[in-house]
Amino acid sequence: MTHKIPTPGRPVRGSKTGKPIMVLFDLLGRSWALGIIWHLAGAPMTFRQLQTSCEGVSPTVLNTRLKELRASDLVQHQQDGYLLTATGRELFALLQPLGGWSGNWARQLLSGDEDGGSNT
Repeated sequence: MTHKIPTPGRPVRGSKTGKPIMVLFDLLGRSWALGIIWHLAGAPMTFRQLQTSCEGVSPTVLNTRLKELRASDLVQHQQDGYLLTATGRELFALLQPLGGWSGNWARQLLSGDEDGGSNT
């Protein structure tokens, strides 16, 4: 099965017109796309290092995601491995605060505090 790389202006999941935000969400919603970006934020990694960091993602899936992320100018490949482009680093900077937020959200869910402690 051929997977098309999400491109602005072309239909994607959730948008027949290919609105840029929906294209980004389609790309990032694919298996391991966010994980790859998250792991590459620290330092360049070889394919094998990235596969290990991504909990043993299959080589086929990892290769497909890397091709998509490279075509989307978020990841590049150099002699020392894969790394985020300037655009990829900018995206990570926007996503990084979600890491802290998600930790708070998880603790709230696990504690059964459905309203987040507010008295509304």
